[in-house]
Amino acid sequence: MLNYLKVLGFMAMMIAILFMSAGRWNLPFVWATVGIYVAFMTINVFLMAPDLLQERLRPGPGGKDRSERVFLIPVIVAQWVVAGLDVGRFHWSDTVPANLQIASLVGFALGLCLTGWAMQANRFFSSVVRIQEDRGHHLVTGGPYRYVRHPGYLGGMLASVSGTLALGSWWALTPTAIFVVFFFRRILIEDRFLQEQLAGYRDYAQSVRYRLVPGVW
Repeated sequence: MLNYLKVLGFMAMMIAILFMSAGRWNLPFVWATVGIYVAFMTINVFLMAPDLLQERLRPGPGGKDRSERVFLIPVIVAQWVVAGLDVGRFHWSDTVPANLQIASLVGFALGLCLTGWAMQANRFFSSVVRIQEDRGHHLVTGGPYRYVRHPGYLGGMLASVSGTLALGSWWALTPTAIFVVFFFRRILIEDRFLQEQLAGYRDYAQSVRYRLVPGVW
C-alpha cells in the first residue's frame, strides 16, 4: 500500500507544481497532458506486479548508475516549472501550434503505452542497472523486446519530448533535452553491462541488432 501511495503522491506533486507555476487553471492542453499521464500511471501501477513496483521504487543491492533518480528528479521538476511559468504567466515561448500540441498528445500517449508494454513484458524493468539475482533475473526477449533491445527508453524519450510540446512550451524542451541525453547515456551503460553480466544477452544482441530504433541505432 505504501508504494501505491508514493506513486499517487508523485502525481499529486506534478499537478501542484504545474498549476502553481502557471498561476491559473484554465489551460486545456495542460489538463489533457496531466490526464493522460495520470490515467497511464494509475492503470500501469495497478497492473504491475507488486515485486516489480517495489524494485522500481526501492531497487535491490548492487549494479550501476544508482544515482540516476537523484539527478533526474530536479530535471523533471524543472521541466514542469518552466512549462507552467511559460504557458501560464510569462509567455516566453508558448507559441506551439495547437495542431502540433494535439499530435504531441498522441505521441505522449504512444510513448507511455510503449513504456508500459515494456514493463509488462519485462518483470525485471528496474530503475537501476543491476542483475536481480534476488528476483531470479533472466533474459527477456518477448513483447517489444523482439524488435529493439531498449523499448522502454524509446517510449520514455517519445513521451518526454511529446509531453513537453503538448504542454505548449518551447523553452521547457531545454530540461527535456537533458532528460533525453540521460537516456542515451543509460542505454550505453546498460547495454554494455548486460552483455557482460546477463546470461544469453550477448547472443540476443546479435539477433536483435538495434538498441532503440530499428534500422537506425
